[in-house]
Amino acid sequence: MAKPIYGFIGLGLIGGSIARGLKRADPDVTIMAYMRTRAKLEQAKKDGTIDLILDGIDGALSLCDVIFLCTPVEYNASYLQKLQPVLKEGALITDVGSTKTGIHETVSQLNMEAIFVGGHPMAGSEKTGYENSTDHLLENAYYVITPTKETTREQIERMRGIAKAIGAIPMVLDYREHDYAVAAISHLPHLIASSLVNLVRDNDSPEGIMKQMAAGGFKDITRIASSSPVMWEQICMTNTDNIKLLLKKYIDALNTIYGELESKDSGSIYRLFEESGTYRNTFSSHRQGLVSAEHSFSVDIVDEPGAISVLSAILAARGINVKNIGINHNREDGEGALRIAFYDGRAMDAAHALLEKHNYILGK
Repeated sequence: MAKPIYGFIGLGLIGGSIARGLKRADPDVTIMAYMRTRAKLEQAKKDGTIDLILDGIDGALSLCDVIFLCTPVEYNASYLQKLQPVLKEGALITDVGSTKTGIHETVSQLNMEAIFVGGHPMAGSEKTGYENSTDHLLENAYYVITPTKETTREQIERMRGIAKAIGAIPMVLDYREHDYAVAAISHLPHLIASSLVNLVRDNDSPEGIMKQMAAGGFKDITRIASSSPVMWEQICMTNTDNIKLLLKKYIDALNTIYGELESKDSGSIYRLFEESGTYRNTFSSHRQGLVSAEHSFSVDIVDEPGAISVLSAILAARGINVKNIGINHNREDGEGALRIAFYDGRAMDAAHALLEKHNYILGK
């Protein structure tokens, strides 16, 4: 059976990570790609991620079994019409956009519903570009598949196979349900994180005391405020109605909390933290989502010479690579003195088990 041939229009963080993941799963597949920055394509070919550099939307794409649209959301739709004439029989177009309604509506208008299946790999990073892509970025992350009304079972299974090949978890959803869900768990949180950072900036003392103390919880919940402003402007402009609806509900919830604080309603404030904590504890800690893709946990150690060296030696002896070790200056949430980050979930799980065996006290 012939090996599949994949085409990529755009090869940034997500496109690059999918391509790397496909090559890791099967080095014999053929991958071709086009993007405006040729230097990055040349680097991808040098890395062995792609086999053929394209100069544009040309006849070479007629060899592809699946073509991934990995450009910014607002540009993906514009490539559909250009691709339609070059597709071979049975070929499939998919995308990786964070919002699905716009491209699904365009697909319907172009009568391309029989050859398109939407996709959204739900992982990412504050960093962008091919240079930050990895072959394991999507491991244990949900890969949402959004069929059209003409999508066949075989096409869905093909997309499921791609998701599983790169270590992701396929999930099939209606595109409208997808956009409402991500507005709540990704798009609104990014707006909130950015507004919180600006709140500190605008209300800090001349000495910058708030900024100096902004470690621990505050730094964690606002990490995503460092994400690409270009990307998030596009996302907010393409999922505006859902974001507005949920933002209004959130504003109403904040107004309720304001009233409870004003009236010193301690019982309601207690229930707020109790109920949110109970629900939060039902979330999986082993799957990547849209807000955080970091594999890390905290370790409580005594601040004494050589403590970090001993811990590092234990991990190194088992061949466990550490991405980063940082000191928790603010430990208001009961975290350990260190936070250790790993490149993937398997390394994190192996390190967690090993350090527990050595009687280290570990946190989330």
